[in-house]
Amino acid sequence: MMLTLALALLLPEGEPTEKLRIGEPAPAFSLAASNGKTIQLADFKGKKKVVLAFFPKAFTGGCTKEMSGFRDQQSAFDEAGAQILGISMDDLETQKKFAESLKLTFPLLADKSGRTASAYRVKGALWANRTTFIINEAGMIIAIFEGKDALDPVAAVGACVRKTPTAR
Repeated sequence: MMLTLALALLLPEGEPTEKLRIGEPAPAFSLAASNGKTIQLADFKGKKKVVLAFFPKAFTGGCTKEMSGFRDQQSAFDEAGAQILGISMDDLETQKKFAESLKLTFPLLADKSGRTASAYRVKGALWANRTTFIINEAGMIIAIFEGKDALDPVAAVGACVRKTPTAR
């Protein structure tokens, strides 16, 4: 009883508590990007896999390492037919500056409201939890990497190359 009450007080009201799973459809989104465009998941349906990499905060050590790693693996993702999209709850101006500072070759999406982080069930109190979703051309989640497993993009490259879903 006490544990249930404590959890109820800690979890934001109305936020889903169950994580998305491999094999589920990826939630749709439409967000402003650091490249000046509005990007939707639907833009890639039937065309490319999507690597949707949620990171907590621009200009922090771990996030800089993570996004630089994705930049450095760009050619491997291209060969696998995948589009990298970094995403955080930072505002668009911050995303533009972060992308420029790292010379990123892929766009960063601004999810300032946290609606997309909520839809993907990775929204924390102040920022999105580090989680990378691999979404196939049909819009289905085929792999999920969380926390420290999401820092290094090599596993994400592997998931994009494989034809079968990857365990969590």
